[in-house]
Amino acid sequence: MTSAAQKKAIQTHRKRLRHRGLSRFEVQGRTSDKQLLRDLARKLAEDSSEAANVRKVVESAVADTKEKGGGIWRALRRSPLVEASVKFERLRAKPRDLEL
Repeated sequence: MTSAAQKKAIQTHRKRLRHRGLSRFEVQGRTSDKQLLRDLARKLAEDSSEAANVRKVVESAVADTKEKGGGIWRALRRSPLVEASVKFERLRAKPRDLEL
C-alpha cells in the first residue's frame, strides 16, 4: 500500500506531465527492445526538430500496419497484368431445353 504522501506525489507528478502535454502508457515488447523503446520515448517527448524527424521516420516505418481495408484491391493493382492489354472472355454455356 502507498501512503497518502506517496499518492499525492504521484498525482502531482502526473499533473505536471499532463501540463507539458505528456501522458503515461504501457507497451508490451521484447525484453531486448526495452532500452530502445525507452530511448525512443524519451526522444519523442522532446520538443525539438530532431524529435519531429524521428517521429516522421517511425510513422513511415509503421504506416503499412495502419492500413485498413483495400488490401486485396492494392495487391491486384500491383499485378503485372494491370497495364497489359489482355482481354478475358468468359465462356458461357448455351441454355439447355429443359423437359418436364
